[in-house]
Amino acid sequence: MRAAAWLGLFLCGSAASVLGGDYAEKDFLTGIRRLTFEGRRAGEGYFSPDGKRLVFQSEREPGNPFYQIYELDLTTGDTVRISPGMGKTTCPFFQVGTGNILFASTHHDPHTEALQKEELELRESGKERRYAWDYDPEMELYVYERKEGVLKRLTDVRGYDAEASYSPDGAWIVFTSTRGAYDRDLTEKERNLLEVNPSYFGDLYLMRADGSGLRRLTDVPGYDGGPFFVADGSRIVWRRFDEDGLVADVFTMKPDGTDVRQLTDFGAMSWAPYAHPSGEYVFFASNKLGFTNFEIYIVDIEGEKEPVRVTYTDGFDALPVPSPDGRQLAWTSNRAGGSGGQIFLASWNHERAIEALEASPVRGGAVP
Repeated sequence: MRAAAWLGLFLCGSAASVLGGDYAEKDFLTGIRRLTFEGRRAGEGYFSPDGKRLVFQSEREPGNPFYQIYELDLTTGDTVRISPGMGKTTCPFFQVGTGNILFASTHHDPHTEALQKEELELRESGKERRYAWDYDPEMELYVYERKEGVLKRLTDVRGYDAEASYSPDGAWIVFTSTRGAYDRDLTEKERNLLEVNPSYFGDLYLMRADGSGLRRLTDVPGYDGGPFFVADGSRIVWRRFDEDGLVADVFTMKPDGTDVRQLTDFGAMSWAPYAHPSGEYVFFASNKLGFTNFEIYIVDIEGEKEPVRVTYTDGFDALPVPSPDGRQLAWTSNRAGGSGGQIFLASWNHERAIEALEASPVRGGAVP
């Protein structure tokens, strides 16, 4: 999942907004309100192309301890489940022009019901495993075809296929897959890695919206994940972890996998990037200030300036996604308390963001 494995580990956040450096949270975000309340956790909210709906994942149904996919009407507040209600699901995304919703799911796995029962029994016993995303190799990509009201399976290969999003014209899908670990003989070291850190084998792939024309975009040691196109479709922004899986940074590249550029170098876990519709900067989250304190930042699209901090609330603030008009920001946060996140929405001050980025020093003291 784009939210990765750390969401359940964070300390409860303070709701107070405090000054930090030259800015405060209110410089960028106003009218903050909580959008989701139900269940243990919710997150990864993505806007429909017209900005009127939000699709997200949430653990909220008694019979299933895993995420399912929901669509929220931002005008009426009505929420409906899109996924089949079985198995694990993650990473929804709207297709422009159709209203179709892309997501990943394991509901076809014959062990699904047994896995759900096992997890529910563990929780009923009073025990609770530490929340961690398991990169289930049964995860496959599906699209909910709105007109027909049916699910269409797009991938059918051993390995974790998830973290998918459409190109701005809806013609292409970029996604993360660990399939490269299952189509060859692994060394002993690689087999151990697959056991303890399957995300190491994550790479980015591109295919047409119907699942044809598959191309591999990355092929380096470590996890490449969470890819999204920028608004004009000219580049893809994503996160890349080092081989140990401890440090991540934000990168961009052309859709053919060339011209790779690194935008951040905090030496921390910087991930969940998403470009502003203006194409001028990229939102991302980082634990630069402490392992349990993720904050949202922005960085210019060329990565020439030092990133600017946006949120100033202890705990988890991540997975920032701007509305199509660039005037609102949805993100996942535990600022309301509890160990699980929920989705928040606020007005976004684009002009202030541009001003702050222009005033930011050159990254690393280098000459741009």
